[in-house]
Amino acid sequence: MTNKKMMRFFFLALLSLSTTVLTQCTKIERPLPLVDQVGAHVMPHHIEPIKDAPFEMPEFKRPEFPNLTVNIADRGITADQSISDLVNTVIEEVSEAGGGTVIIPAGEWSSKRITLKSNVNLHISEGAEIVFSGNAEDYLPAVFTRHEGIDIMGPAAFIYANGENNIAITGQGTIWGPPMDAEIRQRPNGPSVVENDIPVDLPIEQRIYDGMDGRTFYRPKSISPINCTNVLIEGITLQRSAQWNVTPIYCENVIIRGVTVHSVEVPSGDGIDIESSRNVLIEYCTLNCGDDCFTLKAGRADDGLRVGKPTENVVIRHSLALKGHGGITMGSETAGVIRNVYAHDCVFDGTRSGIRYKTRRNRGGGCDGNYFERIRMINVGKAFTWDLLGHPMYMGELAARKPAREINHLTPDVKNIHIKDFIVESANEFFTANGIPEIPFSEVLIENGLVYCKKLITALNDANGFTLRNMVIHAEENEIHVLDGQNILFDDVRFKTPTDEVILFVEGEDSKNICFKNGNIKHDKTCFDGISPLTIMLK
Repeated sequence: MTNKKMMRFFFLALLSLSTTVLTQCTKIERPLPLVDQVGAHVMPHHIEPIKDAPFEMPEFKRPEFPNLTVNIADRGITADQSISDLVNTVIEEVSEAGGGTVIIPAGEWSSKRITLKSNVNLHISEGAEIVFSGNAEDYLPAVFTRHEGIDIMGPAAFIYANGENNIAITGQGTIWGPPMDAEIRQRPNGPSVVENDIPVDLPIEQRIYDGMDGRTFYRPKSISPINCTNVLIEGITLQRSAQWNVTPIYCENVIIRGVTVHSVEVPSGDGIDIESSRNVLIEYCTLNCGDDCFTLKAGRADDGLRVGKPTENVVIRHSLALKGHGGITMGSETAGVIRNVYAHDCVFDGTRSGIRYKTRRNRGGGCDGNYFERIRMINVGKAFTWDLLGHPMYMGELAARKPAREINHLTPDVKNIHIKDFIVESANEFFTANGIPEIPFSEVLIENGLVYCKKLITALNDANGFTLRNMVIHAEENEIHVLDGQNILFDDVRFKTPTDEVILFVEGEDSKNICFKNGNIKHDKTCFDGISPLTIMLK
């Protein structure tokens, strides 16, 4: 047996052993998915019912289309022509005729903006590659859209729809953003943070950000249906986006399945962003991104509160996140509240964070009722991250933890989160959390897990009601840092460290009721209040 094969054999044996240990030491009832069991390459044709969501979900069915089919090749288009004018004309014709399918055949095609209409399936055939323009003018005139959680009139997505019903983008073809030296990539994507750049009291029709006459230009997304119902995006691959890839905004009844994204080289190259939409199914997708992978958003700051639309009733399953800032990220736009999210049977392999919470003091709303189970993490930076304050570069003094601010309409509240049945095969850090002092994040339960990490808990700041239960944590370093943490419980958590000890650092006058029960600590006292470094020996 060669060295390479031997290493592979021992890795698989260790993986099998880890899964066996996990099943024996926790209450997991079903096996966790492996990398080759999730993602676009294993997507079945049939859409399985949603059975175990802890909230009501509709039965998802593909939109149906009449038999009318038009292949643009039959209209005399050639590869040296931009296809957008013809495609838009045919989409209009098919929609007015009652609906059907518009086919982009195999071949390399160039395109400007494409606008989808009701009852039309835009089918991008296997072998078809659509390369979208790198000129700002090709995505004008400005249309209604949303940029990072704020409504504007700006460049449309490569494929755009507004107010349509029963639409689809299907096929095994590929959508390409423009070359990396394209003109639209050279334009700054806004002078600073968007809530500071767009006056909230300016009427939307006057919020024109099209890059013309010295105005700001916000780069177009790849696919973005807005105010649409009954949407299917299935099977396609997206490469080299200009900004976010798949972004339904204000939509209802959305199915995204079998989608592959490659945007690692793209700043803000998010994979799938669900914005203020409801009843959404994401399954069998593979995302490899320059920013967050699977992302839930609900509007930003005062403008998001004005709209007041949550992201709710979302299921993410059987999917794979590779490179990216977060495997699944909640926020940072949270004004309308992100609630009723259920993610299961997913694998994160190489992301900076596994499950990531982001908001800011001025974002409003928050997160409520988020559930995760049967998750496998491999080679992640941080398995779990709560980043609720942000960076001074973008947030200024609001990023400073203290002094605590007065609670107002823009103070977000992150609560009611349940994570269970998971394995972290390798991570630099198990957990880091920076909450908001005036409203600590709360009602968090993480249970039934096996963790292998370098660092243990580098920050558990401003939490009230945080429980780890029924877990085995192998850590190379042994420190747990708590700052103004209240009602924190380690219940049946068995720590494994090289020194057979855990060092608990507690700071902040609000810290109290930090308890260890039913685990493997050797200490007469099991609950701690006040400020103290404490060495806890392990059995």
